[in-house]
Amino acid sequence: MRDRIHAPLDTVRGIATRLDGNDADYDQLLELTRDRQLVLLGEASHGTREFYRMRAEITRRLITEQGFEAVAVEADWPDAWRVNLCALHPEGEEPETSLDDFQRFLRWMWRNAEVLHFVHWLREWNAGQPRLARAGFYGLDLYSLYRSAEAVIEYLEPIDPEQAQIAQRRYACLDHVADAQAYGYQATFGLRPDCRDQVIRQIVSLRQRAPLYLAHDGVEAGERQFYAERNAAVVGNAEQYYRAMFSSRVNSWNVRDEHMGETLLALCAHLRARGGKGRVLVWAHNSHLGDARATDMGRAGELNLGQLARQSLGRDRVALVGFTTYTGHVAAAPDWDAEVERFAVRPALEGSYEELFRRSHLDRFYLPLAGEAAATLNPALLERAIGVVYRPQSERHSHYFHASLPSQFDAVFHLDETDAVEPLDAPSSWPESAPREADETWPFGV
Repeated sequence: MRDRIHAPLDTVRGIATRLDGNDADYDQLLELTRDRQLVLLGEASHGTREFYRMRAEITRRLITEQGFEAVAVEADWPDAWRVNLCALHPEGEEPETSLDDFQRFLRWMWRNAEVLHFVHWLREWNAGQPRLARAGFYGLDLYSLYRSAEAVIEYLEPIDPEQAQIAQRRYACLDHVADAQAYGYQATFGLRPDCRDQVIRQIVSLRQRAPLYLAHDGVEAGERQFYAERNAAVVGNAEQYYRAMFSSRVNSWNVRDEHMGETLLALCAHLRARGGKGRVLVWAHNSHLGDARATDMGRAGELNLGQLARQSLGRDRVALVGFTTYTGHVAAAPDWDAEVERFAVRPALEGSYEELFRRSHLDRFYLPLAGEAAATLNPALLERAIGVVYRPQSERHSHYFHASLPSQFDAVFHLDETDAVEPLDAPSSWPESAPREADETWPFGV
């Protein structure tokens, strides 16, 4: 009995490395990622300041020291593309305004102080690099059904007006109803024809005519064509997603993560076609990045991006990195479409990995999970996930699932206490807080 209780705790204390708040905190992770094509960096919530900051610090090192070529984030494709243009063209738009397209609910997820700091750094880094060596910033998500359709038409209008009109007719079947969910509801229940065939035809058409469109303007033509093609893919997969919302949660979740996986692999291929190696970093929630097969999600029939990446490239080509916290504060909403608030995060439940990590008394640490050393952590424990909405009153039901951590991730960063990310559009009720000393040295540690 004692071994079963204490062995996991002894394992954590034996293999974890405490964090000192400087660049050396990430040395072990960089050894792990040296030969990986994809490095997926998670978060246990969408609103934790330290997760954004640490991912930015790791990303900076992987770009500058290991030649990673892009950051792909859990954000809509056209929204992130504006940031990408800002990062790749330092003489153009300023970072502050490049984030303005993040207007959909949960704006704080990307319109926050940490992301703005990172975009400033990325733009400055790129200013000193040759055009094809610059690191981009891309979105993986599919919520932008109508904006992506408009972007396809806008791309075609100056280079192929006839095809622009054809695309407009194809997308007309989407009809600008109140919102994309309304389209999905009506199409699912036979209240309107669905657009499956039309949006697929548009994807095929763009791909078939790509050689014609790429005959002009060299690299920039290739970038614009890639942007348009992925927008067409967003329309196709978003149309399917919004219909799937009204069948089952499993179906809609899988459509979304399969789209993110498809987009990620397309980005890798695009970077290789430009002469790169296709090495990409991903920022998304733990629930998207930790291998679903090691969790309750997988047992319920859900898959996710981390699982798909391992299956597509092989486990030795992908690094899945989780982030966890025990308590603190988080930026989240009490309900969908409600205003962001700064919530106190309840201490993690007994029987969870977060509570186990707290009992190690290591405070903040890096935990490698490969090999026999981590074997005692294999039996499934609870793991917390806070997304857009935080409901502390129903925390066990709303925010916990069972997982086997060594199968879910290759490594984890744990912090006992964390703070809420600072929204750029903080409501008037947002509490004021004194700036921290670390702010002056971001992103280089203290």
